[in-house]
Amino acid sequence: MANQEDFFKKVVSHAKEYGFIFPSSEIYDGLAAVYDYGQLGTELKNNIKQYWWRAMVQYHENIVGIDSAIFMHPKIWKASGHVDAFNDPLIDNKDSKKRYRADVLIEDHIAKIEDKINKECAKAAKRFGDAFNREQFVTTNARVLEHQKQIDEIREKYAECMNANDLAGLKQLILDLGIVDPISGTRNWTDVRQFNLMFATKMGSVIDDSDTLYLRPETAQGIFVNFLNVQKSGRMKIPFGIAQIGKAFRNEIVARQFIFRMREFEQMEMQFFVRPGTELEWFKHWKEERLRWHLALGIPAEKYRYHDHEKLAHYANAATDIEFEFPFGFKELEGIHSRTDFDLSRHSEFSGKKLQYFDSELNESYIPYVIETSIGVDRTFLAIFSHALKDEVLPDGSTRTVLSLPAVLAPYKAAILPLVKKDGLPEKAREIMDSLKYDYMLQYDEKDAIGRRYRRQDAIGTPYCITVDNDTLNDNSVTVRDRDTMQQERIPIENLSLFLHQHIQPIKVD
Repeated sequence: MANQEDFFKKVVSHAKEYGFIFPSSEIYDGLAAVYDYGQLGTELKNNIKQYWWRAMVQYHENIVGIDSAIFMHPKIWKASGHVDAFNDPLIDNKDSKKRYRADVLIEDHIAKIEDKINKECAKAAKRFGDAFNREQFVTTNARVLEHQKQIDEIREKYAECMNANDLAGLKQLILDLGIVDPISGTRNWTDVRQFNLMFATKMGSVIDDSDTLYLRPETAQGIFVNFLNVQKSGRMKIPFGIAQIGKAFRNEIVARQFIFRMREFEQMEMQFFVRPGTELEWFKHWKEERLRWHLALGIPAEKYRYHDHEKLAHYANAATDIEFEFPFGFKELEGIHSRTDFDLSRHSEFSGKKLQYFDSELNESYIPYVIETSIGVDRTFLAIFSHALKDEVLPDGSTRTVLSLPAVLAPYKAAILPLVKKDGLPEKAREIMDSLKYDYMLQYDEKDAIGRRYRRQDAIGTPYCITVDNDTLNDNSVTVRDRDTMQQERIPIENLSLFLHQHIQPIKVD
């Protein structure tokens, strides 16, 4: 655990040192749980969004994208249930004066028991070697079964409390589990209470209750209220989807873990409208489709897992999270929800407008059911960035820090490096830069020895370094160095564009 904490600190410091993520308002001592994306972070973030947009909109004929406003009519949030039900259960420790989410305390306790299972598996794997069968072990080992029984019992009680909004029951569960404050080490807890997460603001010159607006806590409602506009103007036929990327805002009291949980964040959401009765088939489809999208990045499958919800949101009849193993453990990366017809029905009720679809095949009108896929841009950034960052020991005993990003997501696709700052090499390097910069994000660097420049590019994730040397002026070729293998090959300048095109292709989800 200590090693993971040290690694997470390295992730945060590396992100700042190399221009990926800065604390917001840092010269004024910062603003808690708010971050700014730097020059390289912005490029990586935009590439992640483009990867999602291509896979979701460009590759699907029946999915289109919109960009709805952040400010929306306040009745929308009443209809959606956010005004009355968008709450977190909070609890304070009377000794440390620190505030926590009650549900997170319980989930963290469960994670500690899961760690015990993983340690038992690791010991067994070491003992049995290639003959180790994890599935057989976890279903037969007495200690593992006892740990799993504990987890199941906790989850059952936890789900009962959350579904019944039993705040006293949540506190009692925390006491029964012996959960202590990580700072004070005591169990001196207050009662659990609900806290609404929406930011409120005012519009107009007259300040009264009718002018209260909310910064949207999610992007989904902008899709639902535009359902008819998109369907009619695009002549869309069910099943079809509407996608959106945009900012959302939540007044998180217990924001933590760098950009994992922030007060201002960005979401990539798609709402897929289907016939009632077919929603669970489509839920299964999108559950599998979204995991394929993640795995297409080349990150090992064991870094991901499904987590089915014990407590369903008020609008859902099925819900699953795709969790990722961050440096601080498995946490939610993306949610797939079967939202039934809750949203469109509520907006029909509150607006007085019929949000129905006429199905010509069935010759009837109905309110569609919805399958939602919702993923955080910032969490995806953190997952990809933390997995890619590593220290490698080289054959000569030296070490290098490398950010092994998928080439298509890397901020710079290549660096153009003249070997020395003389003999016409910078001019030739600039010529190559100018011929490629309209198709690829490139960085030109002529400062320091070539080895140090290679290390800099490794640390920011640049897949290829193109070095212009004295031979270039004679044979019109350059040396191309691969970031991951550090292998070098000689390539004619006229073939560089084709080389980059072949090696930096958009990722396609099979």
